[in-house]
Amino acid sequence: MLKGIPSILSPELLKILMEMGHGDEIVIGDGNFPAASMAKRLVRCDGHNVPELLDAILSLFPLDSFVKAPVALMEVVDGSNAETPPIWSTFQALVEKHEPAHNKIEYVERFAFYERAKSAYAIVATSESALYANIILKKGVIA
Repeated sequence: MLKGIPSILSPELLKILMEMGHGDEIVIGDGNFPAASMAKRLVRCDGHNVPELLDAILSLFPLDSFVKAPVALMEVVDGSNAETPPIWSTFQALVEKHEPAHNKIEYVERFAFYERAKSAYAIVATSESALYANIILKKGVIA
C-alpha cells in the first residue's frame, strides 16, 4: 500500500497508467465489452464497476488538453429505443470533478468505438452491468 493512491488501483493498472504517454488512450469497459479480444494490454478488474475505477484513475491521470474532447463514450445504437444511459451523468460528474477545464466528452458510433479501442494502449475489463458504460480516456501531460 502507498499513501495517496486509491487501493482499487492494482499494481498492474498503476504500471500501465505510468507507462502511457501523452495522447495514449485507455478504455474502461463494462461487463459486456469484448475487452479480451480487442486489447493489446488487458487489465482485469473483476468485481469492480466503471465509476469507482474512473474516479480512482482520474485522481492520478491527466486528460489531454490539446484535443477537443479527451473523453469518449460509445453512442447508443440507432433503433435500440434506449434512452440516454443514466451512468453517463455519473461519468460527466467524475470527469468535471477531476478536470474542471478539460472535460468535454464526445460520443462515438459503436463500431468506430471498437476500432478506436483496438488501438488503445490498454483496456480495463470490469464487472459493470450498466449498458453503454464504456469510456475512453486520452492521456495529457502534467504541467
